[in-house]
Amino acid sequence: MPSTEAPTAPPAAPPARPTPRRRRRGPGAAPYVLIVPALAVLLAGLGYPLFWQAVTSLQEFGLAQQFGQPPTFVGLDNYARIFSDERLWAVVVRSILFCLVNAFATVGIGVLLALLMKAVHPAIRIVLQIGLLLAWAMPMVAAVTVWKWLFDWRTGVINWVLVQMGFDRYEGHTWLAQPLSFFFVATVIIVWMSVPFVALSVYAALTQVSDEVLEAARIDGAGPTRIFWHITLPLVRPVLSIVLLLQIIWDLRVFAQIRLLQDAGAPVSETNLLGNFIFELGIGRQDFAGAAAVSIFVLALTVLISWPYVRNLLKEDA
Repeated sequence: MPSTEAPTAPPAAPPARPTPRRRRRGPGAAPYVLIVPALAVLLAGLGYPLFWQAVTSLQEFGLAQQFGQPPTFVGLDNYARIFSDERLWAVVVRSILFCLVNAFATVGIGVLLALLMKAVHPAIRIVLQIGLLLAWAMPMVAAVTVWKWLFDWRTGVINWVLVQMGFDRYEGHTWLAQPLSFFFVATVIIVWMSVPFVALSVYAALTQVSDEVLEAARIDGAGPTRIFWHITLPLVRPVLSIVLLLQIIWDLRVFAQIRLLQDAGAPVSETNLLGNFIFELGIGRQDFAGAAAVSIFVLALTVLISWPYVRNLLKEDA
């Protein structure tokens, strides 16, 4: 007879043991040890000069101290003396305006050239890139010398071309004698030397913009202007922020171009920027303490002007 007993259930499997979680090991001390040499080089190369300037700005340090006389501590007297000088504030306003005009002009022209390189035939693009690299690689003194020849009041090509176009008042016009035309020439030189860096940097960013995204925007009916403002520009904004920040810092610290143009007969007191004002204090008047005080002020001004851009970059990276 068949058995009526119910089949016995198989024994229950023992509960599975939870898999032990592996603890993630931290990076340890190795990365911090590896950056110690770089930090030491930065402290030695940047920290010591900054420390020396800060200490010198609190001392009486002039020509006598250059010949061995010990400096005396005067506290903030140098800052009070320098900041009460009206010439400093005129130079500060002039430097900030010159810096902002040059920085935004450089970035604007650089973006236009980058868009042009993106749109033209590859052969023309290569010619443009070679021209930009040659302008960028030209030594600064040689570039300023060539531009001084172009704007020379006797044999300059610029005056000759303007006269040929019917502007007879530019016959023998001295571009460097008046502050306004002086800074126009300085702006042309500085922008001409700075545009290649911006153009090539922005062009590299434009090559990373996806063609599929642009094609989808065209299918949706977006025109070139809307594509640029609402798609291309937001995608390359991090690069634009960085190059604009660098241009502001570099243009605020312009010295050599202005000095070389001043040697051609420009009025020094009306064309000084902050770097030239520091040079005049330290080398011209042997007031090294005052020059150090202005240098510390320029450092603080650079941080103040560039801080909004740095804060935006930090927000984008967060």
